[in-house]
Amino acid sequence: MTEFGAVHDGARAGDSPIMSSAPRVCRKCGAEIFADAPEGLCTACLFETGLDLFMDNLVAGVDDPGPLGEPLPERRKKSHRAKVFADCGDYELLEEIGRGGQGVVYRARQKSLNRTVALKVIGLSHWATEAHLKRFRREAEAAASLVHSGIVPIYEVGERDGSCYFSMKLVEGGQLDEVAKHEPMSIRRAVELIAKVARTVQYAHEHSILHRDIKPGNILLDGKGEPHLTDFGLARLVETESTVTRTLEVLGTPSYMAPEQAVGNNDALSSATDVYGLGAVLYQLVTGHPPFAGGTTYETIKLLLDTEPRQPRLWNSKIDRDLSTICLKCLEKDPKRRYPSALTLAEDLDRWLKHEPIRARRIGVFTRG
Repeated sequence: MTEFGAVHDGARAGDSPIMSSAPRVCRKCGAEIFADAPEGLCTACLFETGLDLFMDNLVAGVDDPGPLGEPLPERRKKSHRAKVFADCGDYELLEEIGRGGQGVVYRARQKSLNRTVALKVIGLSHWATEAHLKRFRREAEAAASLVHSGIVPIYEVGERDGSCYFSMKLVEGGQLDEVAKHEPMSIRRAVELIAKVARTVQYAHEHSILHRDIKPGNILLDGKGEPHLTDFGLARLVETESTVTRTLEVLGTPSYMAPEQAVGNNDALSSATDVYGLGAVLYQLVTGHPPFAGGTTYETIKLLLDTEPRQPRLWNSKIDRDLSTICLKCLEKDPKRRYPSALTLAEDLDRWLKHEPIRARRIGVFTRG
């Protein structure tokens, strides 16, 4: 049993700070959280609440909005959408096209260049220190330096009223998870896509950048069906030593999050963390299920720490043993037992596509390796 599972029995000596409190319920969504969670909210709701405050304050001109979740007067709320969508600096916000735990993505027109872009606003204003904002800008600018056909280019990184935003190329095809819901995807097609994304991730790793949030929603398909990796909002420079407080450092999407990331051990994050994410997405595409899924974020993290993923072939009998082996090697609890790089994963996927022997050792129903 991992230390995460021990929170039900109270704190134990040696527990890390983020694991030391008994769980309770997020006051907004009902997910299990720790008793010392900021504002009584889970990470996702904390980000979303901060974002909403940021957008309200942008319109109302409020310098000190008070506690998180405190409602603004109705007249401000009613004017919120019309005014915000009219102008946000150099960007005219046209429509909301996506929303997640970190922020909101808009289709926007960049007025100075008269071009349509995707604009992501990160709601951090109430808990982000100057160090957080500085690090976000540094890391986003580093991600913006990546020039690769498989990476959605970042055009501009900025800050506004204590929150961050970045503009990027608008990819019209849609998110991988949404496309897969409406268009049945063959196993072969799924493998081809992940092999391409793995090579894109390898390029980022060669430039000392981790993604840290690889999931279907962060893979966009263009009009030709080619994958593009987006949202390096969680990216960090591999060689940069972080001195920022760890209160909100357990970031990512639980169903696709590596164990070392789930426990907040950022010093242990490496290229193997992204290999795990790639394997989790592949698992989802070929089985129709994420490797781990609980009723709450807490339950999902507990499952990924304490249990092994179900054999892919038990979900889908069309998955052969070699592909099952590839998936499970990516999802090893121990980073050292995963593929040593995104490139070696891509190469094994290529071997599978060519009906050649894979390099990963086969895993039996009751064995790992």
